[in-house]
Amino acid sequence: MKKLLILACSLLSGGALFAIMALTFFDVAGRKLLDNSIPGSLELTELLMVVVIFAALPLVSLRGEHVLFDSFDNAIPPRLLALQKALIHVLIAAALLGLAVLMWKTGGDFLQTGETTAQLKFPKAPFIYGMSVLCAISGLVHLYLVVRPPAELAEGEGAAL
Repeated sequence: MKKLLILACSLLSGGALFAIMALTFFDVAGRKLLDNSIPGSLELTELLMVVVIFAALPLVSLRGEHVLFDSFDNAIPPRLLALQKALIHVLIAAALLGLAVLMWKTGGDFLQTGETTAQLKFPKAPFIYGMSVLCAISGLVHLYLVVRPPAELAEGEGAAL
């Protein structure tokens, strides 16, 4: 299951990042060579950035690559440090799962009102729902990091916050 999560999120975020790169290349080339840019390219880039950020969030969580402040970790006893890390994972999970619920509700509101992007008129609801699902997955990853098997702790995967 973990390998599937890593593969899916990697392909989704990597594909969106590649699409941003290609879109930017062709947009700039069109402006410079043909005096005509791609209509809605900024809007597409914004939507693709949402995909990059939220698809990478579960990977960042799983690998423990968040920004961390560990200046006092050497002064804290190992048992207390482990408890602190577990508590932090639980708090982050609660925040992400709460955010996922709020985003899901917002997606429903956008779906009902027919909210679309300004220029290309893409519906916003699918993106909000996607953000919600990826936030929920990230929250579940943090809960997993609290109860993961001891063998994985030795590997160091997700050991840092």
